[in-house]
Amino acid sequence: MDNIDTNNITVSNEEFLATVAEKSHGAALRGDYEHADSHYVVKQNWHAYTEAEHDLWRALYQRQMSLLPGRACDEFIDALHKMNAADGIPEFEKTSRELFAATGWTIVAVPGLIPELTFFEHLANRRFPVTVWLRKPEEFNYIVEPDVFHDFFGHVPMLFNPVFADYMQLYGKGGLKAMKLGGLEQLARLYWYTVEFGLINTPQGLRIYGAGILSSGGEVEYCLTPGTSSRHIHLNIQRCLNTLYKIDTYQETYFVINSFQELFDGTAADFAPYYEQLKQGQALPANTLLPDEKELLV
Repeated sequence: MDNIDTNNITVSNEEFLATVAEKSHGAALRGDYEHADSHYVVKQNWHAYTEAEHDLWRALYQRQMSLLPGRACDEFIDALHKMNAADGIPEFEKTSRELFAATGWTIVAVPGLIPELTFFEHLANRRFPVTVWLRKPEEFNYIVEPDVFHDFFGHVPMLFNPVFADYMQLYGKGGLKAMKLGGLEQLARLYWYTVEFGLINTPQGLRIYGAGILSSGGEVEYCLTPGTSSRHIHLNIQRCLNTLYKIDTYQETYFVINSFQELFDGTAADFAPYYEQLKQGQALPANTLLPDEKELLV
């Protein structure tokens, strides 16, 4: 992937707020942005978490761990066990040291949603932004914006896998390039269908690696249940870039990879021709099954 000059990419505060409003259904920002630096990084302030928040974390963790065996990929389960995150909200600095030793990544604390440019710059430099606030008890089963549980529990374990970690950095570099080429809308679909809602084919069957599913209650079971109306098809990068997705329901299509190396290799190409070609036509509905595609969950 080429080095990207970001000097000519500008994102106004108004544009950022408009994006946040769209992503959070018009709700106000949840985090405290007052003390964020120019990269939207804040201190985690771990000692400020209440015992009630640690209790809620433990309940979320236990709920997910009752669902994930036999459904989550081994890479996620193995890393999660090594992270020792079951007893309360983790301290980012401790996990960050372990993560850096494993794959050269670090965790940076952020107040919540951040601008795309900043997000891509963090990923391109092997820094993963993790939100510091935790959802309320009444949001146990559903939350509009990503919180610390989604970001840490769902995303961080996969960064211990060297190939997936390299994919995430590659995606960040690709995001910076997409901003200059007008391809953000298409590239966002790749993140959604892989990093958030991706499935991988293993000798034991389909398994989950996407953080949006791994940190969810109901979709963990739904996405691997045969007979639903959702599609499970092999990942084709251009097809994925051209497929719409749902943000308020379970997914109508799950893209499946055979290995993380396949995912990395498939996204190492120059996406510029894809962006130009896809702009000429209509994006595919989220529930599309093309004539040459095979349903993989039977």
